[in-house]
Amino acid sequence: MNPALWISKTGLDAQNKDIAVISNNLANASTVGFKKSRAVFEDLLYQNINQPGGRTAQDTEAPSGLMLGAGTKVVATQKIHTQGDMITTDNALDLMIQGEGFFEILMPDGSSAYSRNGQFTMDEEGNMVTPGAGYLIQPQVTIPEDALSIIVSQDGEVSVTLQGQADPAVVGQINLVNFVNPTGLEPIGQNLFTETAVSGAPQEGVPGLEGYGMLVQGALETSNVNTTEELVNLIESQRVYEMNSKVISAVDQMLSYINQQL
Repeated sequence: MNPALWISKTGLDAQNKDIAVISNNLANASTVGFKKSRAVFEDLLYQNINQPGGRTAQDTEAPSGLMLGAGTKVVATQKIHTQGDMITTDNALDLMIQGEGFFEILMPDGSSAYSRNGQFTMDEEGNMVTPGAGYLIQPQVTIPEDALSIIVSQDGEVSVTLQGQADPAVVGQINLVNFVNPTGLEPIGQNLFTETAVSGAPQEGVPGLEGYGMLVQGALETSNVNTTEELVNLIESQRVYEMNSKVISAVDQMLSYINQQL
């Protein structure tokens, strides 16, 4: 097989994966707390025909070698944990993390997951839960049934105003969790991440302290996807895909010419 056919095939596969990553970013451009991904490429092994620095004569060396590449591949997708924009909702249970950190969420199997999505609601018992699956936030916060208003401070203290009481009553504390390497977290869907061996252990702290962001009540963090940037990346990947396709077409024409002439 002509090496160019295989090399171009690897280019098609890599660009196809890159377009899939870009399409997922664009599909989640309106997902609260979503963090965009990018594909990481690497070149494949080289065929070493002439070694750089090899002897060409008794007193001379080759200034460069002859090495043919084997193509490319996508080796990873990296999550970009930059801050998204703020949208104001005036909903008392909408919380935004201004800075670093994640909300800790209790999963049904007892394990913990982590999220930047602060769209919380209450279940039938008054517990603060995620809006989709109803997972509990950790530490657990329960809002009394007769609460007139809910106040969440920048440092995560949750207090409520009760009927007949002048002073607010503290009912819970929302802490944040941070990781040494947030890029190493595994996305599992539902705006959730899980710990991995390379993310580091979760480190819990009070919002606003060193290394942790502050909470903003009545606001949400939008996706950090820049649609214009993603469309430019999409056009670039599409053009590279087309160029690899043209190489395959050109090699096919060359082989056809050889077969017809010989």
